[in-house]
Amino acid sequence: MKLSLTSLFAAVLAASALMTGAAHAQDSGATVAAIKKRGELVCGVSQGSAGLSLADNNGQWKGLDVDVCKALATATLGSPDKVRYVPLSSQQRFPALQNGEIDVLSRNTTITSGRDSGIKITAPAIVFYDGQGFMVPKKLGITSAKDLNGAQVCVQPGTNNEQNLVDWFSSHKLEYKPVVIENLVELEKAFYAGRCDVYLSDKSTLAASRSARADNPDDFIILPENINKSPLGPWVRDNDSNWIAIVKWTVNGLVAAEELGINSANVGSFADSKDPQVRRLLGLDAGIGKGFGLDEKWLYNVIKNVGNYGEVWERNVGQNTPIKLDRGLNNQWNKGGLLYAPPFQ
Repeated sequence: MKLSLTSLFAAVLAASALMTGAAHAQDSGATVAAIKKRGELVCGVSQGSAGLSLADNNGQWKGLDVDVCKALATATLGSPDKVRYVPLSSQQRFPALQNGEIDVLSRNTTITSGRDSGIKITAPAIVFYDGQGFMVPKKLGITSAKDLNGAQVCVQPGTNNEQNLVDWFSSHKLEYKPVVIENLVELEKAFYAGRCDVYLSDKSTLAASRSARADNPDDFIILPENINKSPLGPWVRDNDSNWIAIVKWTVNGLVAAEELGINSANVGSFADSKDPQVRRLLGLDAGIGKGFGLDEKWLYNVIKNVGNYGEVWERNVGQNTPIKLDRGLNNQWNKGGLLYAPPFQ
């Protein structure tokens, strides 16, 4: 029997779709399998940003992004300590993830359409609603970004910030001179040494830098304008649906726990809860953990060892830290913020 050209083409397309589907099915679950075989989660972090990811004098990594790594290690391996941190520059971060050098990138990285569609990676969840802005020495007397005409601006190459810098100055018909430095630590040294007038980054990064790097933090101000929205989140390769779901629902678990009033200190007291959301979240009713290939009490362990979202925030960037950030958009939805976890069911 002879096939028409149209039928033959359709058959080829169907076979190709089956092969592609099989390849993706084989990829799903491979990341967790590799993590378990290795016995540690490999997490890409920044080269040093106080409150987000920074190694202390003892080599212990701390910060909001670090706590995301700890939560994922607890989810997959049962311990927040089974993490190897890999500090990466803005230009190193995506190739390291694409090449499989790290399992997850948790490094104050803005979620954009181009990154999600063009380079085979994806961000399953938002952990921080931020915005990009400018920091300047107070002695310059500048109170608005509109006064920055002709300024020298320190910026990292290969970042969303770099493009936003071009866009903002162009749209406001202002001129500037970029001072492009790849290494974050060297860039901050250059700014505080006066090699540039302005430091452009996410406002959380600016606040962290000012508190940790400046000899006198009060000598620097962050200008009021946000030049762009900057939702930050962890990134993974886009070919493992199981790992994508685990990252997404681990973050959702941190958010849901805070809304339900569950924290690291009281999580054990919910063992007899009758609330269906609580029971599913903590694995008291079986099903969700098994669906992800994890222990049924994976989120119980995450909350016990890392805390809920509010605890993570206050410990790293809250009002009792040198960063002193208000929750703002990072508050729960019922307190005027944007945090909202889909239901566990």
